[in-house]
Amino acid sequence: MVLFDKEAGSSTNTLPPFPREDTPLLSKPSKLSSQPKTFANVFIAIVGSGVLGLPYTFKKTGWVFGSLMLFSVAFLTYHCMMLLIHTRRKLESLHGGGLSKIASFGDLGFAVCGPVGRFSVDVMIVLAQAGFCVSYLIFISNTLAFVFNYSGPDRILGLTPKSIYLWGCFPFQLGLNSIPTLTHLAPLSIFADVVDLGAMGVVLVEDVMIFLQNKPALQAFGGFSVFFYGLGVAVYAFEGIGMILPLESEAKNKENFGKVLALCMAFIALIYGSFGILGYFAFGEETKDIITTNFGQGVVSTLVQLGLCINLFFTLPLMMNPVFEVVERRFCGSTYSLWLRWLTVFGVSLVALLVPNFADFLSLVGSSVCVALGFVLPALFHLMVFRDELSWFGSVLDGCIVVLGVVIGVSGTWSSVAEIIAPKARFG
Repeated sequence: MVLFDKEAGSSTNTLPPFPREDTPLLSKPSKLSSQPKTFANVFIAIVGSGVLGLPYTFKKTGWVFGSLMLFSVAFLTYHCMMLLIHTRRKLESLHGGGLSKIASFGDLGFAVCGPVGRFSVDVMIVLAQAGFCVSYLIFISNTLAFVFNYSGPDRILGLTPKSIYLWGCFPFQLGLNSIPTLTHLAPLSIFADVVDLGAMGVVLVEDVMIFLQNKPALQAFGGFSVFFYGLGVAVYAFEGIGMILPLESEAKNKENFGKVLALCMAFIALIYGSFGILGYFAFGEETKDIITTNFGQGVVSTLVQLGLCINLFFTLPLMMNPVFEVVERRFCGSTYSLWLRWLTVFGVSLVALLVPNFADFLSLVGSSVCVALGFVLPALFHLMVFRDELSWFGSVLDGCIVVLGVVIGVSGTWSSVAEIIAPKARFG
């Protein structure tokens, strides 16, 4: 373990002065966040496109089984977030309580395990954030193809409608991702979140009305074969652990941060559970991987789907920013690199073009890198830092979370890959 009192005198082990993945939307905030603002920031950091795949996941797992998994993942995610905070506070106390040098997950990895720890976190963050952006592009291209080519030809000039819309977004994403500072993207982020919440509200109301009319057959418990698949989607839906340390640093009342985080996680879990259950209740076995495509053609349905596309379109550059900060730090000496950004956006777009199913990809990302970031690394870092102070129960609990994370990661990744390639094997 690399502790601050040991690294202070070494020029090779000091934390670098360059920007990191925790760079805030508004640089140098003038004041710390109040509890309501902290609640809002946590909500924005966690809620994302994963919610759109929950109804389809509930169809595969059953609505009771899916709900149990969702709330269990929410509780475990909260626990691991608090492990990160306790670990950071412990290391800072060893440093004498001076100016905090642990501003991000990567910093914590460096403090605990040195360069290997920072590299591990950097790789996971790049894969996770890029995975989020791939899922955004899948949703945007599939939704636009559904809205505007609902009864049109399967191919136009040799290209599928999904390909046309994805590459149509590409030049605009190059422009947005060329913006060097998040400050200019902050208004877009706020606008995107407002649109997202409004669209989710409309979807919930539509689900209730459709369910009251149709009342399709439902299953409460799916087979065990989809257990890890469902866990992957649930983990993805709650992924936001990379921003917890920066958010806690900016909180005015740090003593109550745990309570605010617990309240926000419970609120998000209720929203997710309601969204997943009502979406599945409305359409039953006809539930599609992107729930909005179940609504068919209509003014309200089209506006909701376009609103969600707008949300993800403007959120994508924000989600790519941590990727740019890591790759520019490692390959360009932390200097702005336009060609590297464009190459990264091209790679993300190419992956999105090759992945056929939105929910399957959510499960893949959630089962692999999100499990490592959300469960394995927080418990491992906590165990390494507190190993001399933990009771046998605490040590066993941390160890069990690490083992559980590895098992979920391996099994869930296998299950998700099988789901992704199955349609090709079946119809190819």
